[in-house]
Amino acid sequence: MPSYLDQLWNPVNLSETPKRIVSVVPSQTELLAHLGLEKEVVGITKFCVRPADWFKSKERIGGTKNLHLEKIRALKPDLIFANKEENTKEQIEELQKDFPVWISEVKTLQDALDMIDLVGLICDKSAFAERLNEAVRKRFFALSKSPNTIKAAYFIWRKPYMTIGGDTFINEMMQWAGFENIFRKEKRYPAVEVEEIKALRPDCLLLSSEPFPFKQKHIDELRNHFPKIPIKIVDGEFFSWYGSRLLHAPDYFRKLKNDIFE
Repeated sequence: MPSYLDQLWNPVNLSETPKRIVSVVPSQTELLAHLGLEKEVVGITKFCVRPADWFKSKERIGGTKNLHLEKIRALKPDLIFANKEENTKEQIEELQKDFPVWISEVKTLQDALDMIDLVGLICDKSAFAERLNEAVRKRFFALSKSPNTIKAAYFIWRKPYMTIGGDTFINEMMQWAGFENIFRKEKRYPAVEVEEIKALRPDCLLLSSEPFPFKQKHIDELRNHFPKIPIKIVDGEFFSWYGSRLLHAPDYFRKLKNDIFE
């Protein structure tokens, strides 16, 4: 019986290569599609919007933090892919009583590459995973972390404004994109006040498209407090999705930086 360690160092025992997979993490769902697991994946969350045809055709089993456990049980998965941060600990522990659950924890680009390798190994798609990682490495290293970084605040929520700390995957992507996170000394996702942001004198503000859907009216709102610096809505998927979307992130980062300071 094969046994694999997940990224929390928990052993996950499987009787064979999984044939019925449930993914409760949007970025990992997209990865499974990239690896060619159309037949194997039988359930996804309502936030697994990529690929679009899977979103329309696969069984949806609730949201990432509000899973429909009975729907998952009815699918009789032989493996569930979850994530420490995106899923609720209590629900995952409940599922672990009945099914193998492989849990990722991704805070850096290397963590993401390791996750892709391990998913490929478990699903007998190692060759696909290796090619993907080779392409991701090549594109990121061509981008390179810029030494002349732009001081930025990255917003993920409004009322209260919430940003990201230095121990997050988004912080890592900001560095690759050439931005210095002004809240990098904080942990996880702190709530911040406008005056705190002003005191750190950012060069620009980045408003993420997810999880809060920032719009032009929110730019206008912040413009009252920050009249002289660029304020930009950014595609949150390129900053927070750690599967095959990484292939496209470097090009997006390069264009974003040019758009802000064109």
